[in-house]
Amino acid sequence: MNKKEREVIGVDDRVSVGRAIPLGVQHMMSMFGSTVLVPVLTGLSPNVAIMCSGIGTICYLLVTRNKIPSYLGSSFAFISPILAATAATGNLNTALSGVVVAGLVFLAVAGIIKLVGTGWLDRLLPPVLVAAVMVVIGVGLSATAVKMALNSSTDAFVAEGAAVAAITLVAAVVFSSMGGILGTLPILLAIIVGYVVAAFLGLVDLQSVADAAWVGLPPVQMPHFDPGAIALIAPVAIVVVIEHIGHLLAVGEIVGKDYCEMLPRSLAGDGISTVISGFLGGPPTTTYAENIGVMSVTRVYSTQVFWYAAGFALIVGGFCPKLAAFINSIPVPVMGGVSLLLFGLIASNGLRMLVTNKVDFDENRNLMIASVVIILGVGMETSGIAIPLGSYTLPGMATATLVGILLNLILPRAEKVE
Repeated sequence: MNKKEREVIGVDDRVSVGRAIPLGVQHMMSMFGSTVLVPVLTGLSPNVAIMCSGIGTICYLLVTRNKIPSYLGSSFAFISPILAATAATGNLNTALSGVVVAGLVFLAVAGIIKLVGTGWLDRLLPPVLVAAVMVVIGVGLSATAVKMALNSSTDAFVAEGAAVAAITLVAAVVFSSMGGILGTLPILLAIIVGYVVAAFLGLVDLQSVADAAWVGLPPVQMPHFDPGAIALIAPVAIVVVIEHIGHLLAVGEIVGKDYCEMLPRSLAGDGISTVISGFLGGPPTTTYAENIGVMSVTRVYSTQVFWYAAGFALIVGGFCPKLAAFINSIPVPVMGGVSLLLFGLIASNGLRMLVTNKVDFDENRNLMIASVVIILGVGMETSGIAIPLGSYTLPGMATATLVGILLNLILPRAEKVE
């Protein structure tokens, strides 16, 4: 192997504990900001959400027989339904009943797919469509990453924050270009560099860290089952199923494996995770694009690392409020800097898929599918537009995927020349 070529650590490979610990911390920190944001917006406990992400990821790894490297964090798709259910019933605990049933919907869909098989996936989701959806996943998150990096998630440009984001991004790129252990920890090392710079510029507030206890249990809540709340929240799981399939195919493309046959297990793992989260007072869970990006940049695909990440999340969220507060003190532009790279890599892997599968853009149907899916999905995701369906909304990625499936089914295929 060329000395400059980075080592690839496969799904079934194992690394030493000394390497697994920082690799696991890297994954935990990559998902932390988004996983905490969902409970903050919905009134749930951030620490419970972190704890449940760890428990849920462990369940997912067990159900998928340790074969799919994925991390489960809080799902953004359920924010509006949870808020609506809480407002309608006046009780957040009733919304948790909807979370539990949403997990059961995942399990039901997994059971149906197990019965009918997954052969239909190849027909509905050809390489050109999967690649286009991967581009939508990555580029669709670009607005969020740019706003974090340049505006510190506010409505105005923040010069100091932008400088911190730029330094963090450069550090991530430099570290990712190195060999050895540094090349497998570019996100973690970049976050450390960005944090130090941000602290020097006075952008780090450690008051919440000082106030937090070293040891403590999160405020667990139990669901109160309410038909109205269930009706508002549970059906959203169908939309998340579409997103889940997109993420699973993206993971398969990055690690070089075909996970179509494992879709029922993957959905079941997500369902069990969501049910447990609902019973403990956490939000629904889903596979995370941030961690897909980490795998892409590090080329470390080992599921062993995700066990460490899940274990750290369980400890931080469930038993150590001070550590949770410390990680939460990472300034927004630092995470914005690394997100620019992570989300861009997901989109780049979509483009790579077009090349590796030799998608012929001289064929009109391929051109039409890719064009419509990418522009529709990216446009809706970056502008925050979703299609209202009664009490629900259909987000950009799901809408683009459904439109792409429809185009794939109705557009004529080019006749093969003998």
